[in-house]
Amino acid sequence: MNLGRMVRIVERKRYDTETAKLLAHDVYWDGHNMERHGRNTWLLRTPRGAYFTVTRSMWQGESDTLTPVSQDEAIELYEGALREHEVAYAEAFPDVTVEEA
Repeated sequence: MNLGRMVRIVERKRYDTETAKLLAHDVYWDGHNMERHGRNTWLLRTPRGAYFTVTRSMWQGESDTLTPVSQDEAIELYEGALREHEVAYAEAFPDVTVEEA
């Protein structure tokens, strides 16, 4: 399943998948298909540092969505459900300090 182009304006801010950096997603080949239960989610960051998700659905009656998320929500997705990382943590979250456990 391909991310493709999606543009949405939310609170007078433009979110565009073509100009944003792809950080993480849940697209992977499981031996049968690449769609997780008919849906896939991608996490992106705009050139100005805003985070958003795109969810594409194969299900009839469901719409694809583009949703702005906070940095904390983006980190939770990156560390959790979106296990396929396109960039390292430091590149995804340049202003976040990671401490030793």
